[in-house]
Amino acid sequence: MARQDALLRLHKTLIARRTELRKRLGVELEDLAHVKHSSASGDAADAAFDASGEELASTLAELESKELAQIERALRRLKAGSYGKCEVCSITIPVARLNALPYSTLCVKCQREMEAEGGWLHSRAGEDWGRLSEGGNPMEERDVRISDLEIDMSK
Repeated sequence: MARQDALLRLHKTLIARRTELRKRLGVELEDLAHVKHSSASGDAADAAFDASGEELASTLAELESKELAQIERALRRLKAGSYGKCEVCSITIPVARLNALPYSTLCVKCQREMEAEGGWLHSRAGEDWGRLSEGGNPMEERDVRISDLEIDMSK
């Protein structure tokens, strides 16, 4: 019963965070749209400052939208009854982990393994990535001449 109470509390936490993120994203996107439509004034330094502010706001909005997507996924998993189960090994994720990261879908062990193996790159372990560098060291610098590049100008 204690786990059920914890899951209910986590559900409320996820709903509250989702609401907060939706409001913040709405304001940020509105601000970005307003900045793009406002007339440019000032010198090059002002323009550069405005551009860096836009880039920062855009990056923040992107991060928040990713978090929002993870929260939405966690809420769908709650409804489906699969919330709190590791997607890889199906063991129960401890409530302490869910309290720290409510939208977690992996247990600590599977998360560590995924990070150690390079995440999605591990699923492509059988592929030969070295062939992309034509047999050489992929980190080795090579001279490239314009004549080495093939360009299709017919399009």
